[in-house]
Amino acid sequence: MAQDLTTLTAGTWNIDASHSAVEFVVRHVVVSKVRGRFTDIAGSLTIASNPLDSTVTTTIGLASVNSNDEKRDEHLRSAEFFDVANNPSMTFNSTGIIAKGNEYNVTGDLMINGTTKGVELALEFNGVATDPWGGTRAGFSASTTINRKDFGLSWNVALEAGGLLVGEDIKIELEIEAVKA
Repeated sequence: MAQDLTTLTAGTWNIDASHSAVEFVVRHVVVSKVRGRFTDIAGSLTIASNPLDSTVTTTIGLASVNSNDEKRDEHLRSAEFFDVANNPSMTFNSTGIIAKGNEYNVTGDLMINGTTKGVELALEFNGVATDPWGGTRAGFSASTTINRKDFGLSWNVALEAGGLLVGEDIKIELEIEAVKA
């Protein structure tokens, strides 16, 4: 159940990459979905005294893509997709938070493959807890859907029966755990 953001204390919260996930879902051959994730996650949240004035900055290393198929992952790293040799990371920098009761949307600029577009993520604040070592942690879930062609990721193959090998819409799902600095 979503929590009220006002339970967050002001300050810097660093993303704990070992307890966070950035995942994606895309249609494959029209009839199924392929899931993948990025394991190189870094960033922070700067929580303001008014939580709606808070900011998020995140960098994801694109070479860390893992879709459980090394050949596919190599293709995703290539110039036909992420071109990690020239664009090693994607970034997200928030531009605002919109509240609708205990539901929130985070707006921001997503940069992939050298192209920056505005996106809006549905955000769920999962609460704050003290860990066994005395640290304070906060949890967040967020999701959005982007069209990969908007970011120059246009490689595809037409299927004989119609449709495309790789869907254009990519669902991005985040599970973020942040530690109070």
